[in-house]
Amino acid sequence: MRGLFCSIMLLVGAWAVSAPAQAAPAGDPGRLSVRVLLVRAPGPIWLGESRVEAGPAGLRVDGVEQGSEWWAEGEGSRRIGERDVQGRVGVYRGATGLWVVNHVPLERYVLGTLAGEIFEGWEPEMLKAQAVAVRSFALHRRREREDEAYDVVAGTRDQVYLGHWDQPGRLRDAVHATRGEVLVHSGAAILAAFHSASGGRTASAEEVWGRPVPYLVSLDVVDEEDSPDTYWRARVPGPTMVRALGALGLEVGKIREVRVAERSESGRVTRLRVEGDRGSGTVSARALRSEVGNSVLRSTLFEVFRAGDDTLFVGSGHGHGVGMSQWGGQAMASRGATYREILDVFYPGARLVRGDYP
Repeated sequence: MRGLFCSIMLLVGAWAVSAPAQAAPAGDPGRLSVRVLLVRAPGPIWLGESRVEAGPAGLRVDGVEQGSEWWAEGEGSRRIGERDVQGRVGVYRGATGLWVVNHVPLERYVLGTLAGEIFEGWEPEMLKAQAVAVRSFALHRRREREDEAYDVVAGTRDQVYLGHWDQPGRLRDAVHATRGEVLVHSGAAILAAFHSASGGRTASAEEVWGRPVPYLVSLDVVDEEDSPDTYWRARVPGPTMVRALGALGLEVGKIREVRVAERSESGRVTRLRVEGDRGSGTVSARALRSEVGNSVLRSTLFEVFRAGDDTLFVGSGHGHGVGMSQWGGQAMASRGATYREILDVFYPGARLVRGDYP
């Protein structure tokens, strides 16, 4: 296993530059729209002055039975939860309650998401790289979910879309400079995954999600030291750990020992072995991270120790680790790399195009 906190040389040599972006034909992706799932709730939901709730066979709006979907009139600004949005807004009767969906032009979506996913004061080339990644991810999901009621979820499950308002000019500049530019592989927009910091090495899609993706491979990253998550510690109290394990189906009683049972290619923990006074077993590190809290266990790149009745995690990086490291890309941009070079490093084999594609 690679040392968790050692300095690592970037093994990419001279950065390859993507082919020049192609001229936009009819069907420019910059003119597309995406369907954003804003809210999932049991109901009722208020849209303006209309009360929407589940009915016997679909939706009930202001007491009147409707079908399985209903669209509010007009496309002006609306307050939906914590977001101000524009465009068409509708409600679907979903399997888990009511779904509020916003149809928004792609470039407006990219701008509203860029504001939620990156620091506005970062290097302009990194802002451009992030804009391309956001756009590519959205269009990948759009194609993947074409038979569903929405394309992307407005949250960490997909991308953090904050809605519409007057975002800072630097973000607008990044979206405008890359308008319609998308990363593609095998003729389709790629799953442009990204994360905050890799901890020195990204993870492959196969080791995290169980399926290989040719452009989402494990690679070394340097100069993430400015990230607040380069090194982190999390102390999880004994009762909290016991509850989390129980929620995952592992009942061991009072914990005596926790140790790493298995690591992935990039050094991330995949399984933990837990010994208790009433039993023992293994648990998925990703599942435990989710149960304890992703803001507590910032990644699965960690070492684990016992500290009295508590469990101490000492780790590096933040996020799932797949795709582009934002702090790694920022470091490249500060050294003079262009957004094309950043994207080439983190999504090897993908092409940057502007034009028509599936």
